[in-house]
Amino acid sequence: MAILEIKDLHKSFNSNVVLNGVDISVNKGDIIGIVGPSGTGKSTLLRSINLLEKPEKGTIKIGDTELNLPFKGKDRKKVNELRLHTGMVFQRFYLFEHKTALENVMEGLVTVRKIPKEEARKEALKKLENVGLLEWQNHYPKHMSGGQQQRVAIARTLAMKPDIILLDEPTSALDPELVTEVLNTIKAVAEQGYTMLLVSHEMDFVRKISNRVIFLDGGKIIEDGTPKEVFDHPKSERAKDFFEKMRGLKEPEFYI
Repeated sequence: MAILEIKDLHKSFNSNVVLNGVDISVNKGDIIGIVGPSGTGKSTLLRSINLLEKPEKGTIKIGDTELNLPFKGKDRKKVNELRLHTGMVFQRFYLFEHKTALENVMEGLVTVRKIPKEEARKEALKKLENVGLLEWQNHYPKHMSGGQQQRVAIARTLAMKPDIILLDEPTSALDPELVTEVLNTIKAVAEQGYTMLLVSHEMDFVRKISNRVIFLDGGKIIEDGTPKEVFDHPKSERAKDFFEKMRGLKEPEFYI
């Protein structure tokens, strides 16, 4: 059964059409990798799902909440309901610098969910333990590596108990040596049964973690299938060319 349905989604920035009639149906427990060239609407799609971007046309439905776009002032309640169903992990961590790791994870529980502080603290500690950072609960972001900060951001998202987790290039701002710890954390989260939409250029990781892969180009979905279907047997020439170039980047240019 679909937990998320998107129909005929359109989004432009001035004259630049970024999403051009996107349709997606996501089932509970799906791990969907979203890949494609830069500038083809991958991040905009995620940001449109939780309405950080405002699409000009289309329908978004999560659970029993359905929103027809563009949304207006009278739709504010539905917008808030949709946002409560989703959790976003950004490229940048967006942690409060003046709050500890524990306080960062507690923040949404207290201010948005209105959970009593002691209950929020217990939940936040559980989530920090889930991402392997329980011992860092009293550290501030400036004393943590980028990988640790991103793991705190993931714990913060998990604490809000979203139905769908949206991950927008969660490793792109990290030094290469820190990428693996964040990918391992995402893998562990996926294994807990969360529904996830992941935008990433880490093709090997997308292939291993996803049960379904979507290839976006020119604001349209041109491939949608299993990782093997999309990566190994793409139907479109555009996707074939893209994956061929990606494979070429992994091969050394010269040998010593």
